[in-house]
Parts: sequence; C-alpha cells; structure tokens
Amino acid sequence: RQFPGCGNIVTFSQFLFIAVEGFIFEANFGRKRPAIPIRYYFIMVAMFFTVSVVNNYALNLNIAMPLHMIFRSGSLIASMALGVIILKKRYSVSKYTSIALVSLGIFTCTFMSAKQVASDASLNEEDGLQVFLWWLLGIAALTFALLMSARMGIFQETLYHRFGKHSKEALFYNHALPLPGFLLLAPNIYHHAVLFSQSEPFQVPVIGLTLPIMWFYLLVNVITQYVCIRGVFILTTECTSLTVTLVVTLRKFVSLIFSILYFRNPFTAWHWLGTAFVFVGTLMYTEVWNSLGPFLARWRKRPKEE
Repeated sequence: RQFPGCGNIVTFSQFLFIAVEGFIFEANFGRKRPAIPIRYYFIMVAMFFTVSVVNNYALNLNIAMPLHMIFRSGSLIASMALGVIILKKRYSVSKYTSIALVSLGIFTCTFMSAKQVASDASLNEEDGLQVFLWWLLGIAALTFALLMSARMGIFQETLYHRFGKHSKEALFYNHALPLPGFLLLAPNIYHHAVLFSQSEPFQVPVIGLTLPIMWFYLLVNVITQYVCIRGVFILTTECTSLTVTLVVTLRKFVSLIFSILYFRNPFTAWHWLGTAFVFVGTLMYTEVWNSLGPFLARWRKRPKEE
C-alpha cells in the first residue's frame, strides 16, 4: 500500500527463500537428479516467471487489490477454455453454468471498478483519461496472466501424467531457475530496497531487534508465503483436488474480506454481488454440494442423545 510498485522485490525475496530451501532439502545441494527432464522445467519456469511479473505490474496500473483477487479467481474460466481448445475436453451443463456465474461476477466487479476509476479521476479530464487507460492496460495484463497461468497448468498436468507427480521438485525448480531473470528487474528491486531501508524503524517483538518496518513486512511476507506453499503441497498429497480447490477458494474469500475491512478498500453492493457470483460459481464447479450431501445425510441420521 505504501509502495504499490514493490511487487518485484517481494517476488524475488519469495523465490530466493524457497529456492535456497529447496536446494538444501529437495535437490540435496545439487546432487539429486530431477525426475522430470530439466528442459521441460525451463518451459514451465518461463511461463511461471512471466505470470508472476505481469501480476505484480498490474498492481502498479491502478488495479485495486480486491479486484486483483477477484480477477485471479477466474482461473477456472481460463482453465476450462484452454482445456476445451487444447485438450479437447468436454464438460457438463453444471460446469458451464458455474463458469458463466464466475464470468458474470468478474464482469460486474470489473465494470464497477471501471466506473470508480473514471469518477475518481474526473477532476481533470486529461488526467482522468490517462488514469483510465492505465487501468485498462492493467486489466489486459491480468487477462494475459490468467490465460498464461491456465496454459502453464495444462502443461504441468501433461508432464505429471507423463513422468509422475513430483510437486516438491517442481516447486524447487519453478523458484530456482527464474532467479537469473530477476537481473532484468535489478534496478527496480534495488530502488525499492533503498526505499525500504529508508522506512521508519520498527522494533520486532520478543527478540527486540530494530529494523526498517518495510523490511519487517517483507520478512513476514516471505515466511507466510513459504508456509502457504508448503501447506498447499501437503494438502495436494493428503487430500483430493476437490478439497484443495475448496480450501484455496475459501482462503481467497477470507483474504478479500480482510482486504476490504482492514485496509478499507472501496467495495460497493455491486462488488459484493459480483464476489458472490464468483465464489458460488467456483463452489459449483468443484461440486462441493455433491460431497456435502452424503455427509449431511449421515449427520441427520445420527441417533439423538437422550
């Protein structure tokens, strides 16, 4: 919020931390050979790096964080569209209905955000047009990242089908191989490192260490990101994909509510309606109702305690 363009230093820090951890514990200091040929990882990494950087820059193009979250929740649409085109998949009517709901929700939120951007910059017509055009570019960036992310998912699914599932290995290479690419962003990363160092000092609780508050925020972000990725990895190995999708969807919803309430981001009744469409559509797609049905039926049949 203080530095909207700091996405690159945040992403670089996350990639570096996860790559170092993976190099030690997964690659065994480079002694362990990858199960999937390295050339395939280079293709996957190119997509992964592009998606991460484009999503970061979108935040610098007048895209509010709630809209960013909602738009990225549309990954089901992109995955289904590319699945039909590339893998020739076919889906049920309920799946298409759920995608229609998600699309309607994203359109509603995007349209209302467009009106907000236009009205916020209406004091100066020339500046207002410029701000709105930058916002449109941000929407285009999010759309591109969404499609590229879906394409990466299909590519990853194909690799897993061919070579077996190696999620932890993929996690390491997806974060280690792109590190040289951050050299292209080095001036931006260095610029924000200087800005972070100039932020107000903050004393870390318990340990009493004093450091600039933005570096403290970055440290907490890197740690929580690592916990998140590790948690998702454990979830994918222990639970069904339905459960994983449901948990991630609920996490997005909680993140959205927190962003609106704590940071007081603008959110109208139309935004709430659009958000409801997105999450109901997502839950329909995962068919969570079918899974909950037998569970609720068993719960109702339990004998009542006297």
